[in-house]
Amino acid sequence: MWRGGAHVKERSWHRHWPKGLPWSLSYPDVSVGAIFKGSARRFGQKAALVYRSQVYSFSELYRDSLRFASALNRMGLGKGDVIAIHLFNMPQYVIAYYGILLSGAVFTPISPLLPVDDVAFQLRDSEASALITHERLAGVARQAVEGTGVKRVFVTGDEEMGPPFRPIDTGSLGDGWLSLGKVLCQESPMEPDVPFRPEEDLAHLAYTGGTTGRPKGVMLTHRHVVANTVQYAAWGTGCLPRVEDGGLVLEPVDPALIGENAEYRTALGEAILVNITPWFHAMGTIGYLNHPILTGTTIVLHSRFDPRTYLEDARRYQATTLGGAPAVFHALLRQIDSGNEVFPSVRHISSGAAPLPVETIARLQQHFPEAVVVEAYGMTEVTMGATSNPSGRSGLRKPGSVGIPVFDTDCKIAPVGRGEGSLPAGEIGEVCIRGPQVMKGYYRKPEETAEVLRDGWMHTGDLGRLDEDGYLYIVDRIKDMILYKGYNVYPRELEELLHSHPAVAQAAVVGKPDREAGEIPKAYVVRRPNSGVSPEELMGFVNASVAPYKRLREIVFVGQLPVSGAGKVLKRVLREQEEQGGHI
Repeated sequence: MWRGGAHVKERSWHRHWPKGLPWSLSYPDVSVGAIFKGSARRFGQKAALVYRSQVYSFSELYRDSLRFASALNRMGLGKGDVIAIHLFNMPQYVIAYYGILLSGAVFTPISPLLPVDDVAFQLRDSEASALITHERLAGVARQAVEGTGVKRVFVTGDEEMGPPFRPIDTGSLGDGWLSLGKVLCQESPMEPDVPFRPEEDLAHLAYTGGTTGRPKGVMLTHRHVVANTVQYAAWGTGCLPRVEDGGLVLEPVDPALIGENAEYRTALGEAILVNITPWFHAMGTIGYLNHPILTGTTIVLHSRFDPRTYLEDARRYQATTLGGAPAVFHALLRQIDSGNEVFPSVRHISSGAAPLPVETIARLQQHFPEAVVVEAYGMTEVTMGATSNPSGRSGLRKPGSVGIPVFDTDCKIAPVGRGEGSLPAGEIGEVCIRGPQVMKGYYRKPEETAEVLRDGWMHTGDLGRLDEDGYLYIVDRIKDMILYKGYNVYPRELEELLHSHPAVAQAAVVGKPDREAGEIPKAYVVRRPNSGVSPEELMGFVNASVAPYKRLREIVFVGQLPVSGAGKVLKRVLREQEEQGGHI
């Protein structure tokens, strides 16, 4: 075990700390594979995954992960090798992910939505030795691996682990291509004999979203991944970690410390999560794969997002937990609004990846009346997350805030571009984070690493403020701030006002180049169905509530906003369109 909070002193946010939990945790010094090992032993035949009506138990998926790890080692792949997963959300993703980490190799996720050139870039940049892909992506993968160091490609499909259980025919795909299903059938579920140094050995080489340029590889060790998984699992369940027969497990804290009421309403092994968050994203890998595996949660898995089907499964399986990016919740609410449904089984809703408008939180609470709605904050460079609103029933949650730093995590607001100081409560500056989840650095990019990691602090590039209670409010990305005639205009403030209008489904505000003002605030708006609101009406609605220099100068209606695979609005795309003088 190791302690993570030597640098964390008493802070203002400790006044609102989750009931019964310590400020600092003792973290098991184990590899990521210990997460699945502990859960497979504790939850065994319980359903870990439901996918297309097929049920997969914890022990079944863990055994297949061991088989894949053994196959990789037998083929000479393991410590020092980087292996890419290029899959949709599906059972094979779980097997490949844990198999890679159990083998000692490093996992790098590649979005299945990327074009050939971007896939090839990541394979080259990460120096990947092998790739796991889907038969529907084989055409992209075949082109992308050319000229890279990839020697083995494992291909799979929906029918390899579901009816009719048909293995992929790789005969026409070329040398080095193997059916993942066939490989698993040929191996025994033996635990690999791999020595780990969790503090040093890389587990993830996760790439940034590329919202501002070429993605960068973020180096995360086994210790980083275990720490961040434990931080959020303990935060959300009121449990503490320990090692049991080599596996990582959680144990509830003494009920006397929490009180008689059910502070954490879903016990270990009882949660049911409907998941659409992609596992190739940091929020997905930690929050919607490792976290539910550790807590014994049943994942009802969707590989593509359809709001109607998602809500049908939430009702069918009596889901207790929902989560995702704001774009998911906006789509769900549009679907629900047509029927005005209520979902009483849902007890916890978590949002991340981008700011969740206050108006959206209020609407979620209307349709999910028993749910605690929790907004959190993080980025790939902090493994996944750094702050969260309290998850317990009695916790103080502030709409518009992304909460307080989790265990062993410190946060400060620094002057933008001016040294390492710390600003007082209420002042806006750059959000800086330190803690056991902060990355080792960018892969083969020491200069970029030195720019953001200074004196142990991760300089996030986000503008924010801390209030008197230590709750963090994200104002905007520094690069998204609009400079209008020398005044700072923060797009999120205008977006919040737009979202509060009943005709607005989604909105994004960017700076449009202007000869006289430098930049003017321009909004891209997706209207709700059957809304006849005009740009002039919306501008009047927003501008009545802001100072003159903050006023919207232009609004354009669009059918949809460009978003990343993780659900973040790609403002870079909007700005590029403005610079070119066109619309999306």
